[in-house]
Amino acid sequence: MEEIQEIQQIQNTIEVDSKKIDEVVNMIIQPYCKDLDKYVRFIAECLKDGEKPPTTSELEDFCMNLSTYIYFAGGLCENLGVRDDIAKALYKEQYHSSRNSLQKGTVADKDSMATLQSQQEYIVSMSYTRAYKKMKAKVDAAQELLSSCKKCLSHRIQEEQLTNMMGDK
Repeated sequence: MEEIQEIQQIQNTIEVDSKKIDEVVNMIIQPYCKDLDKYVRFIAECLKDGEKPPTTSELEDFCMNLSTYIYFAGGLCENLGVRDDIAKALYKEQYHSSRNSLQKGTVADKDSMATLQSQQEYIVSMSYTRAYKKMKAKVDAAQELLSSCKKCLSHRIQEEQLTNMMGDK
């Protein structure tokens, strides 16, 4: 019974800490992907009504606008990657600086203390890594959505051409 309570305590700690990290990650990426997120939500709202599929004109707009948002989001994603690299470098710098400042103790003791003293930098670095991955995943998902819109548009145009050919006979 005590083991289960201990496991639940650990799980609760993980949940609380991960919510904090999630908030930091979302705060980091929000300026980078707010326009793309807003437009993808707009498309999702348009697609909710199964009775009224998007028109050909709307699909064309989806393709043009998504391409533009993906272009800018991709560039911003790379900017985020630079920040991720800097955060990693700062963590390593703090870790090594802390490790080198310790005069006494075993190698394991020094490693342990350096890890503890650079924990904040590690969390920031981890947050930027997660933010970059999340932003990249959003850009990739938007690419998939664009591809789907293009396929639907192509299918719609083929249907219209076929209807026009049948009407000409």
